[in-house]
Amino acid sequence: MKMKEIGRAVEGRVPPGNSQSTLEDKWKDDSERGNWGSKTEFILSCLGYAIGIGNVWRFPYLCYRNGGGAFLVPYLLILALCGIPLFFMETTLGQFASTSCVTLFRICPLFKGTGFAILIVNVICTVYYNVIISYPIYFLVMSLRSRLPWEDCDHEWNTDKCLKIGTKLDEMGNSTQNHSTLWKTPADEFFHHKILQISDGIESPGTIVWELLLCNVASWIIVFLCIMNGVKSVGKVVYFTATFPFVILLVLFVRGITLPGAWEGIRFYISPQWDQLLNIKVWADAAVQIFYSLGPGWGGIVNMASYNRFHNNNKWDSIFVPTVNCGTSIFAGFVVFSVLGFMSHKTGVPVSTVATGGPGLAFVTYPEAITMLPLPQLWAVLFFFMLYLLGMDSLFVQIEALISSVTDAYPKLRKHKQCVTGLSCFIMFLGSLFCVTNGGMYVVQLLDWYAASTSVILICIVEILIVGWIYDCTAFIRDLEFMIEEKLHVWWKVSWKYTTPSILMFIFVTTVAFNSPVTYNGLKYPDWALLVGWFAAVASMICIPIGVVHTLAKSRGTLIQRFRKSLLPSSSWGPALEADHIAWKQYTA
Repeated sequence: MKMKEIGRAVEGRVPPGNSQSTLEDKWKDDSERGNWGSKTEFILSCLGYAIGIGNVWRFPYLCYRNGGGAFLVPYLLILALCGIPLFFMETTLGQFASTSCVTLFRICPLFKGTGFAILIVNVICTVYYNVIISYPIYFLVMSLRSRLPWEDCDHEWNTDKCLKIGTKLDEMGNSTQNHSTLWKTPADEFFHHKILQISDGIESPGTIVWELLLCNVASWIIVFLCIMNGVKSVGKVVYFTATFPFVILLVLFVRGITLPGAWEGIRFYISPQWDQLLNIKVWADAAVQIFYSLGPGWGGIVNMASYNRFHNNNKWDSIFVPTVNCGTSIFAGFVVFSVLGFMSHKTGVPVSTVATGGPGLAFVTYPEAITMLPLPQLWAVLFFFMLYLLGMDSLFVQIEALISSVTDAYPKLRKHKQCVTGLSCFIMFLGSLFCVTNGGMYVVQLLDWYAASTSVILICIVEILIVGWIYDCTAFIRDLEFMIEEKLHVWWKVSWKYTTPSILMFIFVTTVAFNSPVTYNGLKYPDWALLVGWFAAVASMICIPIGVVHTLAKSRGTLIQRFRKSLLPSSSWGPALEADHIAWKQYTA
């Protein structure tokens, strides 16, 4: 019997108290909470959330460093075995329960602290992430000048170590190996001495950099305007913010491959080194990249899915979004390395020397390469506008997850959502002030290194433990089949019960094993700063055991009775315990 026919059959078996309501009426859209205007809005929001700055500044360098084309083998394999199942699981949790991350864990009250762990991770990371995406705003403004200010060494912020682009290093009497230590490019000095006005270390915070503060304020205002009406405003904004970066990437790609030396850079990017597949660090990097790129464990996926219509078929959404995300990362590598190949051709410096990852690629190396192009102002504006849009999409989904958590926990606040959003943005803006000082970049790097590195993985392990083993994977799949009105392949049960948990444990162990103390530009952090970093990580993770203790302490009965009771979903967990759903499960059992 088809799933819709089963639904109609169950409808006739609803107890008398529910006889006047149909399945569609019972789970009708919550007009007070809101829904996406269309399926397209949900998909674009997911794409905007998943495809961020890391797709441009992290993946290309990671791919080149870990065997080029050979890196795609573990990368795509882990996408299929872990990335897509994890994304599917989180969209199902959010859509089925129609609630955000804090109230979501009514599915297993024992682990209700996991929701608060998600909140803390989001608050910490949002504080510094908005500062990162304010850098492109600064670059955008400076790109409107008749001559790019990072094009030469003739400015007050330059030092005697500044080496103008295009100057052959052998003319300076130095080899390429000591170039990075003896000489600094104009783009490097512009970023560090003009934009950051960076101090000597995190122990020297200095004062607020006012230009950077203004960019930070501007970014917060833009984000607030995008999310002040919740999904109603986000759903409209993403039509532009989630699609236009693809247009810019395509334009940059076409320009890049037409440059001399571009194909040498691309060859350097994709040439496979198959022996690297025997290196466990390569597999660990692929797993970590898939994990952080898709963004599970942050509450964003759950929150976006919670605004879907109840019977939306989220299976194909959950396959499409991760696939496009990974495809974008691979494509971005061609964009980046075509320009790096041109830069290598122009300067005589090997591609391996100019290739960098992280902020150094986005704010030093790529801007440096742009200065060698005709009409550099045009390409600078396109590149930094794209970076800002990529970062903004991810940011306002994270903030919306925070706002929804508050309004779901206290439904009366939904009528004052704009006030809640404005107050939340203002509080996080105050926290971001530490990141716009002379020592702010050291703070940004410290928090980025520690705050979510292990916390988010642990959160996902808890989620998959609940779905696969505590709530029971069979029950979860029945809920899911009831929701999307379609039978699922046994593969999903195997994934959620065995494959995905195993890979998540592998990611957790390798993240801890390969973790090294944070540095910035080779500068080591003092011990007290490392303790602050670990405190930022522990601050979220400790919510999980605290939640366990609190739940057991509030319950009645023996310890065993309390424990068993706390593993059962509460009566407010989705429609899982409603009479007609129980009847449906009995009918299909």
